[in-house]
Amino acid sequence: MSSLPRVHLAATAHEPAVALPAVGQGTWFMGENLSPREDEVRALQHGLDQGLTLVDTAEMYGNGGAEEVVGEALAGRRDDAFLVSKAFPWNAGRDSAIAACEASLKRMHTDYLDLYLLHWPGGIPLDETLEAFERLRADGKIRRFGVSNFDVDEIDALYSLAGGDACAINQVLYHLGSRGIEHSLLPWMRERRMPAMGYCPLAQGGGLRRKLLDNPEVESIAADLNITSAQLLLAWAIRPRDFAGNTDRRDVIAIPKASQTDHVAQNAAALGVALDDDICRRLDAAFPPPRGKEPLDIV
Repeated sequence: MSSLPRVHLAATAHEPAVALPAVGQGTWFMGENLSPREDEVRALQHGLDQGLTLVDTAEMYGNGGAEEVVGEALAGRRDDAFLVSKAFPWNAGRDSAIAACEASLKRMHTDYLDLYLLHWPGGIPLDETLEAFERLRADGKIRRFGVSNFDVDEIDALYSLAGGDACAINQVLYHLGSRGIEHSLLPWMRERRMPAMGYCPLAQGGGLRRKLLDNPEVESIAADLNITSAQLLLAWAIRPRDFAGNTDRRDVIAIPKASQTDHVAQNAAALGVALDDDICRRLDAAFPPPRGKEPLDIV
């Protein structure tokens, strides 16, 4: 598992650098009786066994139901996971963020989160949220903080505040059919060595989504590589970039949700898929990168 493609979070004043798998596990729609609960628990545990140790959830998902599924999956093996959850914007106040985090911890039967995110920008001043996050960190309830669904102006405003430059990650919608973040947001983040966490990497949502899994070019390329269309989309989302001559560095973590162990295994196998320049050019031709700034795609 140590050879799996990794994305690195930089060291902070309080935490060492950490290397995370480039594919993690999402939990959106878990805990809502859409799949048998035991299947969801088993899928998350199988993902941990496959090296997909980053588990992302939120108090929003199933009104806490997804966090309860995660807590059950991590029983007896909390140390195997890098655990991420998210707070509603209206729970991001000086005191409400403390209460929201403690409620999430209780649902997951854990003492701490590895990463706590503000789910999307809201009306509570960011400096108040930062104060709450720092209190949570100082109390050992979170180890890092980040944001989700922040566009360039919003994350730049956060970064300009005292303590805002400790933001570890920005979780945004990203897939082959929704590439808007590549124009302005990803370059801004890369300048500051801030990784992205891409949700809906299999085009499960987003205003710009297309039927990617059934797209003829996607299917053709996947067949050439003897992989599934889903594995191709995951491999594309986490593809390494060229940073000052370092062609192996990755800075996007994809977090697909899977409720069945066979889907989890397929997602994990995508970590071993390499896409050469010719394949990337074919995908660019079919799904061109943005030519200008686009509104942030959100679901």
